[in-house]
Amino acid sequence: MELSTFIAALLRRWWLVLVPVVVAGVFVVPELLRGLDNQSGGFTVTIRYSAAQTASNLPQRDGDFQDVWLASELTVNALTDWVRSSSFRDEIQKRLPDTNLAGLGIAADNRRSIGQLTLTHLQQADLEAITAAAIAVLQDNAQDYFPQLGGQPAAVTILDTPTIVAAPPPLTNRFAPLLRLGVALLGGIGLAFAVEIMDPMVRRREQVEEAGLYLIGSIPRH
Repeated sequence: MELSTFIAALLRRWWLVLVPVVVAGVFVVPELLRGLDNQSGGFTVTIRYSAAQTASNLPQRDGDFQDVWLASELTVNALTDWVRSSSFRDEIQKRLPDTNLAGLGIAADNRRSIGQLTLTHLQQADLEAITAAAIAVLQDNAQDYFPQLGGQPAAVTILDTPTIVAAPPPLTNRFAPLLRLGVALLGGIGLAFAVEIMDPMVRRREQVEEAGLYLIGSIPRH
């Protein structure tokens, strides 16, 4: 279909293009008026920590402590992998039996001897309790999962005071109203062309020629 034919069909059926957009707008406009910033993405907190074996498990060294620092880095590596596991979540649940952890998000990373644990939850009060429980689990329960610690808890030090902040809403939530309007517009264009194709009325010279008929003459539009 030529561009001119495409545009002519849209202009002729413009109202069919607008119908789905108007219907979608009835539901989308109130969301836009409330503002996308009012949508909640829950809350998040980041816990930065260092970790090592307890003093009784550290090797006795005179001068060179490189292996001690390496052991600290390996301990943080192990804790980073552990907090991503279901057992870490289970330990938190044991400390908070009345708190629903279904919406709890846990992410972890580390840079050498510094570990980082990020927790997200929809409820701020619940996240405060979860944060305290997660720190306690890090400090008190690692020896249950790592025999290398010799049955003693890891020496975990929290480097910053954990601060809970509001998390931005997901991109899908922020742009969902605009996406719905875009889908409605595409649907309206498709509806207009469907009606155009099914319309039996002859409007163009090309339609006559495609039917195998001879065009004797035409009357100008103006």
